[in-house]
Amino acid sequence: MRYRMVKKRRRQALTDYRKRVALLMGSMPRIVIRKSNRGVTAQIVAFQPNGDRVLTGVTSSELKKLNWMPRSNTPTAYLTGLALAKKAKKLNLGEVVVDTGLYKPGKSSILFAAVRGAADGGLKVLNDIKVDEKRIRGEHISGYAKLIKQNAEKYNKQFSGYGSGKFVVERLDSAFDEVKKKIMSE
Repeated sequence: MRYRMVKKRRRQALTDYRKRVALLMGSMPRIVIRKSNRGVTAQIVAFQPNGDRVLTGVTSSELKKLNWMPRSNTPTAYLTGLALAKKAKKLNLGEVVVDTGLYKPGKSSILFAAVRGAADGGLKVLNDIKVDEKRIRGEHISGYAKLIKQNAEKYNKQFSGYGSGKFVVERLDSAFDEVKKKIMSE
């Protein structure tokens, strides 16, 4: 019986080498979306023999300049993808392919919302992405905020990160529309 050493980045759960080789065989730029507990990062990455090269990238924290409270949620992911597409227009890219990394793609996931934002912003994405419009606008979040508004303790625990009165969660969908207009007009 032989022991086979697993590659270091696979052991650390950082890289799926089979998926990576399949993506690189197409020799197309990749749109790489990663989410954390605090936000979303979107990048366009091209393969180089001496290492990947990031052509452009956007983090959700850049949305603060547009009066948006970035969180790791669907509306923030969509706006991050939209901002990435606006930045990438200068690069004159052809088609890009989606690189989800080790994330398991699920229906209406944050990753697909970001890809949908990039596609709506003018980036030619190879995959056909379908995400619910109400979730993209954040209507599910604002509806939930209105529902638990009477229970002050639960409301403050759930939405304390949005600040005290600076960002009204109940009007998240209208704030989303304003930020989207700002990004599209840039």
